[in-house]
Amino acid sequence: MRKRPFSILLLLPLLFGLISCAKAQTITTGAEQMDKYLSLLEGKRVGILANPTSIVGDRHLVDTLIQRGIQIKKAFGPEHGFRGNASAGIKVGDEIDEATGIKIISLYGKKRKPSEEDLKDLDIMIFDIQDVGCRFYTYINVLRDVMEACAEHKKPMLILDRPNPNGYIIDGPILDMRLKSGIGQFPIPMTHGMTIGEFAQMINGEGWLPGGMKTDITIIPVQNYHHDMHYELPVKPSPNLNTPQSILLYPTLCLFEGTIISQGRGTLTPFTILGAPLLKGKYDFQFTPKSIKGMAETPLHQDQACYGLDLREFDTAHFRKTGRIQIEWMIELYKAYPAKDKFFDRSQSKQMGNIDYLAGVYEFRKQIESGATAEEIRASWEPGLSQYKEMRKKYLLYP
Repeated sequence: MRKRPFSILLLLPLLFGLISCAKAQTITTGAEQMDKYLSLLEGKRVGILANPTSIVGDRHLVDTLIQRGIQIKKAFGPEHGFRGNASAGIKVGDEIDEATGIKIISLYGKKRKPSEEDLKDLDIMIFDIQDVGCRFYTYINVLRDVMEACAEHKKPMLILDRPNPNGYIIDGPILDMRLKSGIGQFPIPMTHGMTIGEFAQMINGEGWLPGGMKTDITIIPVQNYHHDMHYELPVKPSPNLNTPQSILLYPTLCLFEGTIISQGRGTLTPFTILGAPLLKGKYDFQFTPKSIKGMAETPLHQDQACYGLDLREFDTAHFRKTGRIQIEWMIELYKAYPAKDKFFDRSQSKQMGNIDYLAGVYEFRKQIESGATAEEIRASWEPGLSQYKEMRKKYLLYP
């Protein structure tokens, strides 16, 4: 009996089904869903807090909105500036945007939140910035400051939500509010597992604005996003988070800013490598930090060979599997460092932060110095971490 050829027609329903499924699962950021929020902006005088991550396709959101006839009255720039051309920690001044002629008011210079004067000629404020899910990353503090200003001066706020690339990591000690600072403003763990939109709801819901004020917020959620999924940012969120690997390693490696260990600032692969000159002979891998304009002008251990860990090939799926930051590297490098009294000595460099403020608790440094294990350190984060996870559920927009 002659065999009949397998018809491709039998495959078409399956192929179309797969294509439809893939399309249905495409992540669509809040900014990309213009049909849901343009009506809120039409005829209004609009302010916007934005930076280079505020994109729609391959264009800046501001450029896109202006093309759509929206009146952008002024823009506000956070750390690194509106166009992202300032290094970490460098104060930014007010300026006029060359591309649009719009006045840009810096919130990382003389002031940290919009003034009454800044807001008086606005009808609504847009917040659209990509976050990376860490307590010590700058943008949740900016969010709170802008929310406070809008609440004080009765201005509604439109939040265009974006995925959290580290949304599956909820870990670290809860901030001891005695250590409240510019790198820790809220009683949350080091990695909070929320998007900007969800975090805004938490700020309102937990009464974290002065006097229990609440901001009138409208959130445009991300479509087809859940916290456990892998999401690769289409644009770097800041100059030193310039690769997908650096973004996923950042929650762990930023802690080393409170130590004598370089995180690779002053190289083209920051936050993917760790090392210091005194680790020579302990590790074979080496790198030499250099001054790089726009990234790190005066990096720690500038022009000195550093020896340590190369994490550029580290399987970051580990974080998704465990939901934990990798404090084991801190333990390892402290044990390897020959001058232990200098490991946490922030007087060694103006670039170094204070480990107590970064960790958010006084105990972490003492635990590392005493030789505590990773599991013993993590056990000390309870019950606060579990209580936070339960509280967080009230504000989630995504599974």
